[in-house]
Parts: sequence; structure tokens; C-alpha cells
Amino acid sequence: MKPPVIDPREVDFTAIRAQGAGGQNVNKGSSPADLRFDIRASSLPDAVKERLLALPDSRIGSDGVVVIKAQDHRSLPRNQADALARLQDMVDRAAHVPKSRRATKPTHGSKLRRLESKTRHGATKAARGRGRLASE
Repeated sequence: MKPPVIDPREVDFTAIRAQGAGGQNVNKGSSPADLRFDIRASSLPDAVKERLLALPDSRIGSDGVVVIKAQDHRSLPRNQADALARLQDMVDRAAHVPKSRRATKPTHGSKLRRLESKTRHGATKAARGRGRLASE
């Protein structure tokens, strides 16, 4: 199954000031992007919403809003694309349904091989201590 694609109209971007020292250009540009995405108000399938809200991710607030801050690039459009890609990756991971494990029993041959190995190993260990205990 193909994971759902994020609709860019459901995402709010805000240009924020960069953190840290900047020098002469520090107060001119606002290239970091702050992405906000409301999971509950989105058009994602309900099952994906539930799995997203259950993720142990610090970027998801208790109100169900994802906040992603991107400031790796020097331009605002590239930072916005990076933040959107990170959000899409988060949704892709939540959309993946893990395969349920079906309990199986070991085969007769594997049981016999295991017991035979235990017997061989026990015999090896028993043969190690001959003679030492009797003299002590």
C-alpha cells in the first residue's frame, strides 16, 4: 500500500530568525523555516493519524500539532522543502503497518537436533573433570 502524501495546503510555514551568532548580516534575512501541521485536522486516514499521535516523538505536541524546524540551508524555500520532506518521512513511517507475527512450533527435526547438541555438549563438559576431583 502506498503511504498518503501530505497536502501542502494543510501545512503552515513561518520564517523565523536564525539562532546563534551571525555578524553583520544577522538581522537581515529570515531563512530558517518553522513547519506546523495539525494531525487531527488533516486529511490523513484515521489509522495513520492514530499511529502518528502514538509516536514517541518530541516534535509532536500534546495538542496533536507537529512542529519541525529546518535551518540547514541558506534559503527559505530549501528549508521549507527540507521540513516538508521530514514531515512526509514521519507520515511514511506511521503509515507502515507492521506484519503481525504468527506463532509457529519447532519442527520434529529441529527438536531432535537441539537435544542431540545438548547431549554432545554435556558429554564434552563431563569429560573435562576426570581425575582432578578424586585427587583433591
